[in-house]
Amino acid sequence: MSEFTLPANSKVGTGRHWPSPGNGGRVKNFRIYRWDPDATANPSLDTYEIDLDHCGPMVLDALVKINDQIDPTLSYRRSCREGVCGSCAMNIDGHNTLACLTPIDTLKEGTSRITPLPHLPVLKDLIPDLSGLYAQYALIEPWLQSDQAPPDRERRQSPEDRAKLDGLWECILCFCCSTSCPSYWWNQDKYLGPSILLQSNRWLSDSRDQATGERLDRLEDPFRLYRCHTIMNCTKTCPKGLNPARAIGDTKRMMAERG
Repeated sequence: MSEFTLPANSKVGTGRHWPSPGNGGRVKNFRIYRWDPDATANPSLDTYEIDLDHCGPMVLDALVKINDQIDPTLSYRRSCREGVCGSCAMNIDGHNTLACLTPIDTLKEGTSRITPLPHLPVLKDLIPDLSGLYAQYALIEPWLQSDQAPPDRERRQSPEDRAKLDGLWECILCFCCSTSCPSYWWNQDKYLGPSILLQSNRWLSDSRDQATGERLDRLEDPFRLYRCHTIMNCTKTCPKGLNPARAIGDTKRMMAERG
């Protein structure tokens, strides 16, 4: 019989409880993943009581309140607060999403759990290491490539060709989709994952780009593209409502048509 156990230093324990300082009537508990690389302790889940009558409406507002008024050691990423930068991507109640776009009132009743994006190394607390994903992004060369001299003004494109980019250019590289994909969990050293493949399709679909053959050549690999099994987790979790699975399918079609 096989027995599978986690390494001792990876087991998550129960952390500190931070009670609400007041007697507010609307108190929400958040269990938040904590891990400090400079400490020797295992990861833990600290519990914070937040008075919703004195907190903004979004999950990110709760994190800001914790960091500002309760526990300044809590680490997380955030920037725009408007669902544009993708910095505050994390797992909230088992769902990869953006903290700035998630209203607290839409969370489950009782205690909500917040952890980093899954299946990535953790730098600290809610901050995952995105180095591998950024290296894969660089691999697809995400910029317009043309052998024609740049025009004096813009490169013209018909409204019909421009419409082909809708559903692609809106990706903010939050990586909620890639970190929800089982194929990416197990093959992230070889499979590019839904986020990068959607970005790749954005350039493959651009009528102004002249490097289609070279872009497809880079995807001609048993893992980089074809490890997608259309599980659809990527499309379900995208906080921007995009469809990475459709973009991957379109790239596979382009690959088949060229022979």
